[in-house]
Order: sequence, then structure tokens, then C-alpha cells
Amino acid sequence: MFTRIRIVGHGRVGGAISARLGERGIGLSDAGADLVLLCVPDTAIHEAAAGIDAGPWLAHVSGATPLAALDPHTRRFGMHPLQTFTKNRGAEQLDGAWAAVTAENADGRERGRWLADTLGLRPFDLDDSSRALYHAGAAIASNYLVTIYRAAARLFAAAGAPPEALLPLMRRTIDNQFELTGPIARGDRATIEAHLAAIRAEAPDLESMYRALAEVTAP
Repeated sequence: MFTRIRIVGHGRVGGAISARLGERGIGLSDAGADLVLLCVPDTAIHEAAAGIDAGPWLAHVSGATPLAALDPHTRRFGMHPLQTFTKNRGAEQLDGAWAAVTAENADGRERGRWLADTLGLRPFDLDDSSRALYHAGAAIASNYLVTIYRAAARLFAAAGAPPEALLPLMRRTIDNQFELTGPIARGDRATIEAHLAAIRAEAPDLESMYRALAEVTAP
């Protein structure tokens, strides 16, 4: 569908996408591109789009930014890889992840889905008006997982336990499709109160987080 793609921005996401398109034999060039893909920070999308001459299709890979940021271009779509990226890895980071495709017509959706498929992603349609809610969910799942690990690691370190021992536990929770176990699932108030007392004594700044999480986790 696209034979030559220009990538603008070669950070963590742009680097992985460029590598995968190269593997797929898609031409990467600034000249004669039929798609310009903006892989720049969200705050830079509008300015970058304004600097692109009309003609080729234009797309961005942001999860939160509406398509209006691509004005005045009308041949446009969004394709957000639902994945966290690091510069230490390559195109394999895309394998098996999902991708949110946002477009204003069937042609744009088809092209966004084609790009996702070509990158090894599993596309689904997302309304432009639902972006903030969608991105909030993604941020909770990814960013706050880091927060939870850091908090748990602090408590482990204070208890003299190795924080790295948490990793298999967290991975198995994901493998078990987030089946809830432990004192909250059992309704064990005594253990929960013991947790709170220990946290209050050792890391009082984490008590409010524990309480909030317990409240929303309760069956």
C-alpha cells in the first residue's frame, strides 16, 4: 500500500519502526515518500506536521494526540503501537503488540491497519474522541507498574529481601491473566492491617498508595 516511507524522528519508537520496515523491504527515504510517519514527541507533532508539504499521507504514532494536530493535512491517520520501547532493543519490540488505529474514513483506517500489520502489530480501531481515556488506561498499565515495583522494592529492601525476587512474581501474575490472590482476595483484614502498620513505621509516604490500591482492588 505504501512503497516508500519517510520517518521523522528516530528515537525509541522511530528506531524500532525504521528497523522493522527495513526488514520488510519498505523503502525509507525523504524523497518521493508516499507516507510521512511522525515519530516525534507529542508536543512536537503539530509543528512537524505544519512543516510537511502537502501530497503524501501523514500519520503519527502518538496514543494521546488527536488527528487535528496534523492540520492542515487531510490524508492522515494515527497508528499507536501499544508497547513500551527502549533503545537497547530493536524491531522485535513490536512483535505481538497491539496497535490503535485512528482515522476519519475507511481509506485512512485501511492504511493504518496495513502499516500495523506490516510492523507485526495487531491493529484495532480507536475513535479520536476516546484517545484520552485509552491513553490513561495504557499509562496505568505501563507507567504505574513501574511505580508499584519501585514501592514494593523499597519494602523488600527494608525487610532485607532481594527486590529482584519480585520480578518472577509480577510476571506470573500477568501469565495468570491477573487472577487476584492474597489477603484482599481472601478478605483477610488482619493481614491488611498488619501491612499498613508495617508500612506506616518504615515508609509512611507509601501508606496512602497502599490504601488507595486496596480500595480499588477489593473484589
